[in-house]
Amino acid sequence: MANTESSINPFETAKQQIDIVADLIGINDGTREVLKHPKRELTVNFPVRMDDGSYRVFTGHRVQYNMARGPCKGGIRYHPQVSLDEVRALAAWMTWKCAVVNIPYGGAKGGVICDPKHMSKGELERLTRRYTSEISSIIGPEMDIPAPDVYTDSQTMSWIMDTYSMQKGYSVPGVVTGKPLSLGGSEGRGEATGRGCAYVIRESAKDLGLRVKNGTVAIQGFGNAGSVAANILAEEQGAKIVAVSDSKGGIYKADGFNPRAVEEHKRKTGSVVGFPGAKAISNEEVLETQADILIPAALENQITKKNADKIRAKIVAEAANGPTLPEADTVLFQKKITVLPDILANAGGVTVSYFEWAQDIQGFFWPLAEVNNRLERVMVQSYNDVHKVATERKVHNRTAAYVLAIQRVVDAIRIRGIYP
Repeated sequence: MANTESSINPFETAKQQIDIVADLIGINDGTREVLKHPKRELTVNFPVRMDDGSYRVFTGHRVQYNMARGPCKGGIRYHPQVSLDEVRALAAWMTWKCAVVNIPYGGAKGGVICDPKHMSKGELERLTRRYTSEISSIIGPEMDIPAPDVYTDSQTMSWIMDTYSMQKGYSVPGVVTGKPLSLGGSEGRGEATGRGCAYVIRESAKDLGLRVKNGTVAIQGFGNAGSVAANILAEEQGAKIVAVSDSKGGIYKADGFNPRAVEEHKRKTGSVVGFPGAKAISNEEVLETQADILIPAALENQITKKNADKIRAKIVAEAANGPTLPEADTVLFQKKITVLPDILANAGGVTVSYFEWAQDIQGFFWPLAEVNNRLERVMVQSYNDVHKVATERKVHNRTAAYVLAIQRVVDAIRIRGIYP
C-alpha cells in the first residue's frame, strides 16, 4: 500500500504505546520491562522442495508475547516483507486485543518470509507443513493456537492441523482456528472481523449522534475484513459505501456502490479498479475522502503525521492492524475524530477464533445465529468498556483500550507472581 513509511519500526511503535499507558496508570519499572519483552521467540530456517525439483531455504518466525491470561493466540502471515520486529509488534497487539475483549488468551504471531503470489499450491503446502514441523514444539491447543493472517487461509490452517495431528498420532482440531467447517471450524468465522468492526461502528455512531443509515463510508483495503464490513454496513445498517481500494488502486462513487457488485468485479478481474461507473482514485485519496466513516483495512502505517490533517471522516474504524501512527493519533484527537482502535475494532476475528477453539475443545458446535449473537455481545460490551475509560480519563479511544487491556494483563501478572 502507498503511504507506508518503511523506516518505521512497528515494534518501537508497540513499545511506545506501552510506555504511554504505563506512565498513565503508574506501572512500576519491573512490570513495564516484562510488558515490553516477548516471552518466547523462535526463528527457523528450513528447506522446501520447489516444483522444479530445486530446494529453497525459507525463514519463519513464531513469537509468543505474553501468556499471563492464558494460551497464546495469533495469526501466521506469508509475505516477502515479514520481519522479526513486525511479528513481535503484531504479537504484542494480539496480547492487548485478547485482553480488551476479555477472552482468556495471551498474544502470539507468526510469519514466513516468502512471496505466495509466485508459489504454486503444492509449494505452499510443502512450505506450510515444514514450517509447522519446525514450530510444533511450541504450538498446541493449551499453549499457542495459530490462525490465518495475510496470504494464509483455511487451507493453510488445514495443513497445519493435519501436520500437527500426524505428529501426535490423533486429530487435534483445536491446534488452529480459521479451519473449514468440515475440520472443526466455526460458523461465522470468515466474516467475524468485518462483522465485529461493523458492530463497534454502530455503537460509536450512537454515542456521537451520527446516523449510519445513509451515512457515507470509505474503505481502504477491500479484502476479507473490508468487504464484509462494507456488506454489513450497507445491508444491515443502510450505509452508503462511496470509496474502496485494494493494492492496485481505488474507486469512488458519490452516490455509493453495491459492495456485492464490487466484490464480484474484483473476483473476475483481480481488483476493484475499473468498476463500471466509478471514478479512479489512489489509496491516499481513499483515506482523505469526504465520508462519515473511514475504515483502514489494509496494512500498517497508513495514517501518518503527513496525512492525518487531511482525514475528514467523523469515525476512523481500524479493521487493519496498526494503520495509524501515534503522532497521527494526536492530530485526529485534536480534530475530534473518533478513532476505534485496531485492538477493539478488528477483535471480532479473534473473538470468533476463541469460540471456534472452545467448540473444538468441547466437540460441540453452535449455529451461526448463536455465534453472531455471542460476538455482538462481546463487541458491544468491549466498546462500552473502552468508551467508559476514555470518558473518565479524557483520553482518546486507543489510549483507553490500552489502559483497559494492559491493566488486565498487569493484574494477571501480579496475581500469578513470578515463578519460581
